[in-house]
Amino acid sequence: MALVIEGEERIAAPLQKVWEALNDPDILRGSIPGCQSLEKKSDTEMAATVVLKIGPIKATFNGEVVLKNLKPPHSYTIQGEGKGGIAGFAKGGADVTLTADGADTTVLKYAAKADVGGKIAQLGSRLIESTSKKLAGQFFSTFGEKVGG
Repeated sequence: MALVIEGEERIAAPLQKVWEALNDPDILRGSIPGCQSLEKKSDTEMAATVVLKIGPIKATFNGEVVLKNLKPPHSYTIQGEGKGGIAGFAKGGADVTLTADGADTTVLKYAAKADVGGKIAQLGSRLIESTSKKLAGQFFSTFGEKVGG
């Protein structure tokens, strides 16, 4: 089951600061809903453990995240895959673009695609889509608060 989630967030911080935060495991860990751990394995690879509740199913996902198509400080593609045991799997990616809007504001745009399978996919597309949009919204608003102060 495939999903597409798009959005944008205005962040009260200069472009370079936002770019650095997008590559900072501590800031990402604190911004990702349900993130238990996020460890940098290299400049472009991270390992993550995230606990999510989707409808009646609560699962711990262990996964890998890879950064690709890096064009500092303007854009990158983030791709990941997580396995949640009997709950199923989730994999996908997002194209993230940063644009300066004056000296102290950055517009972050994202277009994410995700594919889910297993028990989670049986919950129905509306529930999964609404939960995914909610989680994406939580991530970007928390990220914006942490970076923009």
